[in-house]
Amino acid sequence: MKDRFDVSGRTALLTGASRGIGRAIALALAEHGADVAINHISAFDAEVGFPDAAQTLVDEARSHGVRGFAIEGDLSVEGAAAELHDRAVAALGRIDILVLNANIQIARDFAAVTADEIDLQCRMNYRVPIQLLQRALPPMAERGWGRVLAVGSVQQANPTIELAVYAGLKSAQYNLVMNLSRQYVKTGVTINNLAPGLIDTDRNRFLRGSEDDWRATIERTSPMGRAGLPDDLAGAALLLCSDAGSFITGTNINVTGGGDLPWT
Repeated sequence: MKDRFDVSGRTALLTGASRGIGRAIALALAEHGADVAINHISAFDAEVGFPDAAQTLVDEARSHGVRGFAIEGDLSVEGAAAELHDRAVAALGRIDILVLNANIQIARDFAAVTADEIDLQCRMNYRVPIQLLQRALPPMAERGWGRVLAVGSVQQANPTIELAVYAGLKSAQYNLVMNLSRQYVKTGVTINNLAPGLIDTDRNRFLRGSEDDWRATIERTSPMGRAGLPDDLAGAALLLCSDAGSFITGTNINVTGGGDLPWT
């Protein structure tokens, strides 16, 4: 059975993957044999104190005997999604596994959300995934093998009030996953969604405020009494990106620690 999780010889493109959940998934794929290309923005990494995050991840991936590439690029810029796809294909040769992890979350009272904030979240959380899928899915189908993993959120089903736009777009992303999985069901391509709950990442700690606020959030949302770790999503991601998940498509897996109240 362990061979079913082996992705040796496969190639993977992951968006927003230099830190947090994307990093954990990239390393899981590399550890099990896949070549990986990670999209990142150096300025964002530096802003939270990790200026070398992308290169560190690439070095760690390569230590497993696979190829690793860091591709700089702000996907909110017009044309950046197509450019990322083409650069990844140039580096990897093809894309067998596409992990859609990059997103923007803006917490705001609904009436105060600006037009620019709406447009930015729509571009990053919905339009960019569509543009990447339009380019990546046909070649996967032509080759008869492909894996798409969209990183969603429990917000898609249980939105919190200050994340109305973000939550709505995550719901739309899952709807897209279900739709496309039906279109590609006979091609050897699976398309699935992974929905994390409260995960201990530098972004989440920043968004939650003080350490007291962070602890209060955990107590309010996690029956396990802890936040999840990025590595807690790696197993489910590997399942859905390997032959072990070949009969799973159009589904959603919650990784929430049993929490009833969603936070991402």
